[in-house]
Amino acid sequence: MKTELSALAKVDRAEVLTRFHLLRARTRAMFDLLDERMYYERPIALRNPVVFYEGHIPAFAMNTLIKRGLGQQGIDERLEVIFARGIDPEDERTAVARGNPAWPDRDTVRAYAAAADARIAEAIRSADLNRDDRPLLRGAQALWTILEHEEMHQETLAYMWHQVPYELKRAPEGYRALDHGASAFPDPPYDLDARVEVPRGSVTLGTDLSTEPFGWDNELPCQRVSVGAFTIDVHNVTNAQFLEFVEAGGYEDRRWWSDEDLAWLAEDGVRHPPFWEREQDSGAWYQRAMFERVPLPPDWPVYVTAAEAAAYARWRGGRLPTEAEFHRAAYGTPSGEERRFPWGETFGDEPPANLDFRRWDPEPVGAHPSRTSAFGVHDLVGNGWEWTSTVFEPFRGFAPMPSYPEYSADFFDGQHLVMKGASPVTARALTRRGFRNWFRPRYPYVYATFRCVR
Repeated sequence: MKTELSALAKVDRAEVLTRFHLLRARTRAMFDLLDERMYYERPIALRNPVVFYEGHIPAFAMNTLIKRGLGQQGIDERLEVIFARGIDPEDERTAVARGNPAWPDRDTVRAYAAAADARIAEAIRSADLNRDDRPLLRGAQALWTILEHEEMHQETLAYMWHQVPYELKRAPEGYRALDHGASAFPDPPYDLDARVEVPRGSVTLGTDLSTEPFGWDNELPCQRVSVGAFTIDVHNVTNAQFLEFVEAGGYEDRRWWSDEDLAWLAEDGVRHPPFWEREQDSGAWYQRAMFERVPLPPDWPVYVTAAEAAAYARWRGGRLPTEAEFHRAAYGTPSGEERRFPWGETFGDEPPANLDFRRWDPEPVGAHPSRTSAFGVHDLVGNGWEWTSTVFEPFRGFAPMPSYPEYSADFFDGQHLVMKGASPVTARALTRRGFRNWFRPRYPYVYATFRCVR
């Protein structure tokens, strides 16, 4: 006998449909930011061209929910094969081999996307999306998968768009990288070097499906782990603080780098964070914000690779936190209870931090003093993902999810590190406590910052 399970009982169809339409509108608006000349270009070498992503998002939804989930026919089999999967290739040679020399024109892609949107919307309105007899539909898994898949792709699109020359993209109306006015640094209203001690305790890693409608397979099953006492920086490391490392010759000092990271520095000629630029004549530092280059904002969190973050932490006599330590600092309390978010139990109607496309760029650290964790740590969710030292691995009892079995399993290779928190362009649904992001430690495009523990 067919039964209605918990997921759709918690979120009604009208709410899900609104979320879907808002997602699709945001995605279309993102593609409209680019000049037409970029459509068949690859802003990041190891990713597909822009055309792929405009087709991939609706094709993934069709393949996952409509075809594999509901067992219905698709719209265009050829396009649903071409646009099936968007995982980054391992290297440039693989990227070229995977490329399709006959990508469809934009009118074809947009017509397909419109037809797919209509099919998905109708399914949300009327299809039986929560069924025990179909693994992809159990707990409405395929529905949540396609929604969060698009939200994650919006962020990775932002990483790609960031690499597009300014003359080939259009800033949204009202955009300013430095909305917050002149920086208060070097005399901020708080101590950038402040640290707090977090006592030993236990934390819950992962997502509990009795309290959340969905979690990716790498979040399941949730587990309790013990964490020893540690001290942690109250604020993320800022551009100004990281500049001290650069000017002290940190990139040339072998003491702070692993052998693999030293080889990367030499091969790629890395001498400063990936979003920084320096004028040769004046020696002045600048930051490449999304739609304009601005004088380096000293109080923004520095965006760096994990390799650079770990080197700086060693220079300061610290290290990167583990995933469990991040959880303890972000969600733990002195009494031993755990919060749903660092600031409390609810998200609210408006973003409580720099996330969910509230801005395209960072803002000064400590800009939300009422949103600290119970231990007084700032900006743990929003303003930049945070690197941890934890290798991305499955939890005990891991099982690949039917709706996207390769989502996590392909990356349990020992070459990726867990990231926690959220960036300015992370959707609110992805700020749940158990969500885990991951990247390679020398990947230079992600909006990722860090703080040190000791």
